[in-house]
Amino acid sequence: MSCPVDHSAHSNPPSNAGGCPVDHKSLPQQSSSSSSADKCPVDHQSSSSPWSRFLSSRSEDDTHPSRHSHVLTNLSTDREASSIPRLEGDKWVYPSESQFFAAMARKNHNPQAKDMRVIVPIHNAVNERTWYEVLKWEEGRGSEACGGLKLVSFKGKSQELSPRARFKSLLGYAPPFDRHDWVVDRCGHRVRYIIDFYTGKSLGPNSTPSFYLDVRPALDSWEGVKLRFERFCGRWFGIIPQLSSSSPGPHPPSQPPVGS
Repeated sequence: MSCPVDHSAHSNPPSNAGGCPVDHKSLPQQSSSSSSADKCPVDHQSSSSPWSRFLSSRSEDDTHPSRHSHVLTNLSTDREASSIPRLEGDKWVYPSESQFFAAMARKNHNPQAKDMRVIVPIHNAVNERTWYEVLKWEEGRGSEACGGLKLVSFKGKSQELSPRARFKSLLGYAPPFDRHDWVVDRCGHRVRYIIDFYTGKSLGPNSTPSFYLDVRPALDSWEGVKLRFERFCGRWFGIIPQLSSSSPGPHPPSQPPVGS
């Protein structure tokens, strides 16, 4: 999840604007074949970026404006399609190395080309893990009857602590470095999910960054309350109360932890 970009656009942007964490007006133009899928499930409103912590130490040459235009021509413009379905039927698409570099350079993070080969895969993996956690909550809720769960909209709220994160902070825990709100569609029924992103324990200076994702339905609807209550009962009492009828659905595929 967390990209270096300040976005004013909100949920479900039009196809010509893009929904990935990049200001496309400042990026080099790509082929028209990619424009229709120019979207990724991330939105940020903060000018600071958690990803800047993964950048290599910069040199004086890194700050020269001409360097960025030169590096952009050497970075990949290939974009990876996510596993996350959009309401329109296709999949959300992640930013390329070139787009990520341009976004970080515009925010004065002074990135280096080699950083993109590390940061972009991590960014993609964190989002895939987020979707996997959402699927676990939605397992057996009936979305398979209409082709599966879909991500409708997203919003970055990095400057806004969720109630749970605020409570944990009062207990002395480090606050999350980012927050997203994702709205999913379950056969026409919308459910909002809150995702808090925490930095995991570091295994060493050269180890892959580790993240902890706290994904759960928001308590702003009966569906969110019901999902949270049922999981609480299942976790602590070993029983899941049947608050509403639901048909069993397919299990989401197993995935390894992010940054393990």
